[in-house]
Amino acid sequence: MIRVLVVDDQAMVREGFAALLDAQPDMEVVGTAGDGRAALPVAATRHPDVVLMDIRMPEMDGLEAARLLLAQPDPPKVVVLTTFDLDDYIFDALAAGASGFLLKHAPATDLLHAVRVVAAGEALLAPEVTRRLIAHFVAARPDPAAAGPRPDRLAPLTDRETEVLGLVARGLSNTEIADALVLAEQTVKTHVSRIFGKLGLRDRAQAVVVAYECGLVRPQG
Repeated sequence: MIRVLVVDDQAMVREGFAALLDAQPDMEVVGTAGDGRAALPVAATRHPDVVLMDIRMPEMDGLEAARLLLAQPDPPKVVVLTTFDLDDYIFDALAAGASGFLLKHAPATDLLHAVRVVAAGEALLAPEVTRRLIAHFVAARPDPAAAGPRPDRLAPLTDRETEVLGLVARGLSNTEIADALVLAEQTVKTHVSRIFGKLGLRDRAQAVVVAYECGLVRPQG
């Protein structure tokens, strides 16, 4: 069973998500909360696998709550919920360690898929979402490229691993990377696993953050 905590300041949204998730045979809603501050003790006592976290809430917003949750030992996965597909908080949420984001008005099937994907250890970042993150959210930030193409953070990587990281950060799937580099998909998976291990990355969401901050990829458009 995937244990889920739903955090949203709108009661109807919170209860609707909880009812939908609880109706699934592989999911259990272990708690709900109306703001980030209230979510912390619930998470500490109920140990959810996945937290659906609204961003804009009173008392404590979802970004601060996500930072505190993800700083704990053995933290849950966090999926940010937002009504805005270009929410200024999204990049900061990913940088804090969130595993992805989901629009509140997305279909119910997308919500269920998100919980399952994140619970399995993957990031909820489709290629088009990743490209938009680079193009929109980080475009407002200073260009870090002056640090050079291979700053110290990327020093542990081989040239091939650096190349793969750049493609991951541009939103390519393992299959697409394999096609682009003329490699077996399993080889790409091995490269990705080694990259994550060397750089201490949790998932592809964090890979986007690191690749941008190191100047490996830049905003487009």
